[in-house]
Amino acid sequence: MAPKTQRAILVTEIGEPVILVDNHPVPEPGTNEVQIKISVAGLNPHDQKARDTGLFIRDNLPAILTNDVVGRISQIGDGVTTVAVGDRVVAHPGFTPGWTQNGLQEYCVVDTGAIAKLPDTVTDDTAATLPTNIVAPLVALFDTLQIPTPWLPAAKDFDYAATVLLVVGGGSSCGKFGVQLAKLAGIGKIVVVGGNEAELKGFGATHVVDRHGGHDAVLGRVRDIVGDNLLYAYDAVNPPPDQLLALEALSGHKRGALARLLPLGPVDETKVRDKKAGFDVRDVFGSSQAHPTLAAGFWARVPGLLETGQIKPLGYVVKQGLQAAHVNDVLDCYRDALPVMKTHIHF
Repeated sequence: MAPKTQRAILVTEIGEPVILVDNHPVPEPGTNEVQIKISVAGLNPHDQKARDTGLFIRDNLPAILTNDVVGRISQIGDGVTTVAVGDRVVAHPGFTPGWTQNGLQEYCVVDTGAIAKLPDTVTDDTAATLPTNIVAPLVALFDTLQIPTPWLPAAKDFDYAATVLLVVGGGSSCGKFGVQLAKLAGIGKIVVVGGNEAELKGFGATHVVDRHGGHDAVLGRVRDIVGDNLLYAYDAVNPPPDQLLALEALSGHKRGALARLLPLGPVDETKVRDKKAGFDVRDVFGSSQAHPTLAAGFWARVPGLLETGQIKPLGYVVKQGLQAAHVNDVLDCYRDALPVMKTHIHF
């Protein structure tokens, strides 16, 4: 039985350090929800933007951060049949005001469409590398770009082998998982800008392009590979001015689309050359709750994908203890553009 109150790390004022409290309410699971006693919460760059700029949380303070959670189910709500108390799970919390799903607290609640039961062969930290950073490209590829989801019926009529995908920002976590999902789908030509060539080819990239030398040089390298046949582009890292690379790489005679993770403003379309057929710029919201059918199908497959190595976890470091100083240190590194590896807070 969970207690009534718990320790939690809160954002109480935008632009200020997070604080630790010891009397935050423990949320109770509702219909089709489970309560999780958290063992690992993973930090990501968007958590820094939330703390410092109010992304997702500005009008709903105090707020709890992190959308990567691993732990054991401590209570189940009405209608839950797929998991039981004591099961070890990975969960992808939503962005719902109230922040009952988020990770920097001892207990959270998450809906069953955004969790996966973990086999014994998968560690807590392995699983915690996934939620935020794999759901974003999952949505980008199979919803935003409208490439058919490989496990749904529409997949049988789609020629994945003849499909070309450009991934910009291959060195990022969302870029690396995007490559893996493209490989999982069977996409024939996966062209990646940036990142470690050996690592990305191990994930399934067919071509890795050097991101240095300026816009025209990089564009030339990409066009040498894709010709005028690129219809699908995914930018995992760039703000609007630098999204021009992916847009200019798109086909000129067929209408292509860019899925972008940073919709921080409009792209200057006057700078996009030679696109007689036009193009689409589409924003990605990497939420399991906002894409319930896609997410539920994916999370149901996660245990098998991890056990078979079809999805490979990424690197991480660990900080022990639910301490505000640990969280602020990591978020300060993101803020100050200092080197930082994905960090897991162990409770």
